[in-house]
Amino acid sequence: MLIKIGNFDYTEVWDGVFYKKLSNYPQISDWEIRTIIEFIEYENKYGRECKIECEDSSLLDLIKSKIKDKSYLNTPRPELLTECTACPYRKGCITEYVCHTSSADNAVKIFECGKLLSAVKARNIPVEKLVCEKRNAANDPADYFEYIMFAWGNCQAGDRLVMERALNRFPNEDDLSVYFAPGVRFYFKYDKLIKHPKATFDGVLPVKVKDEIKLSDWVHRIVIPTELKSKIENSIPVALKDKIIYIENDCKDIWEWSEKVYGIIEKTF
Repeated sequence: MLIKIGNFDYTEVWDGVFYKKLSNYPQISDWEIRTIIEFIEYENKYGRECKIECEDSSLLDLIKSKIKDKSYLNTPRPELLTECTACPYRKGCITEYVCHTSSADNAVKIFECGKLLSAVKARNIPVEKLVCEKRNAANDPADYFEYIMFAWGNCQAGDRLVMERALNRFPNEDDLSVYFAPGVRFYFKYDKLIKHPKATFDGVLPVKVKDEIKLSDWVHRIVIPTELKSKIENSIPVALKDKIIYIENDCKDIWEWSEKVYGIIEKTF
């Protein structure tokens, strides 16, 4: 894997390259050092070596020096991360909660088994086939499909991915506004979920969990758009009834929806 440090639009992994966006380039925070260390350790775990590149040679030397100090792995999460400032409301990622978003059809399956499952377990397809699918546009390696992935709680990435899967293409502006149809969001408290026995840090996502998560033990709240209520409510197990929040999508776009939902979630206990 190649790690590129720079002033990108956001942090992402795409086709074997980890584009690491710094919130205050060319300065680097302790949290950003932590995520680089996590990325390297995760990739090494699966037999992939990492090389770091940066146009600023002095910054590159500093990073290479700091990542040798594993005490950075104890850096506490900031309340707000500003690596990605695409969100027009929060100007960054709020870190108290993380969420996993699914389509309505997949939510029904999730409720029927009471668990979130990794792609390998949920689809019951050999990982070798998952890697080769067209939907793996980022050319993610096989092990990525063994984990349940999470975004920060106020992020719109999960809904965007659900729409991409439904449309079989990247959503355009109209898809994310006029025709926007939100998915079902499963919310977890970050500080609790990281204690899951199979929680893993890869330096890219807030956290991911291998294989499965039993919802009744770990989920904080589940947000279902009101328009999906009739399709989903009969599949919800009794143990999760008190975790459900129905929210009407009266928003102008995906950004306003994400803000509305998170505003409600952060008021729950």
